[in-house]
Amino acid sequence: MADEDQSELINLPNMLQAKVTIGGPGAVSPEVLEQAESMIANMTGNYLEWVKGDLVVLRGAFEALKTSPGNAKEKLDDMFRIVHDMRGQGGSFGYKLITIIGNQLCYLISGLDDAGPSEIEAIGLHVEAMDLVIARNMQGDGGPDAEQMLKGLEKVGSKFAG
Repeated sequence: MADEDQSELINLPNMLQAKVTIGGPGAVSPEVLEQAESMIANMTGNYLEWVKGDLVVLRGAFEALKTSPGNAKEKLDDMFRIVHDMRGQGGSFGYKLITIIGNQLCYLISGLDDAGPSEIEAIGLHVEAMDLVIARNMQGDGGPDAEQMLKGLEKVGSKFAG
């Protein structure tokens, strides 16, 4: 026979709440937040240098994937890491499209163990789109042209959705 349920609910203290302060020492003030936002705004020029460098590395990884059929998974993983970093930074520096396209590309790559001609073409379109965003300095949502580009990339990516 089964014993009666002897479970007991234990309420643990919220240790995180004890570490976060509202007001007072250690709290984030509006002034500190404004200073941080100003620092990010001043780093936007540096971001363009960083992202252009990332694009060079990404294009190199893509070329390696296209021209060398072996170790595709390793090359895809390399590309994923590069794009993952790019997408994380894009929105912070006003390049929302880099984040959106990067998300789509990461999703596409993460579902692949190998890359045939169709997958390589789809990846290439995303890499070209990221290049275009930076080359044309398409900040924010990029306007109607960017909207059309994103719709097209979504269609391409949906062909590979699991």
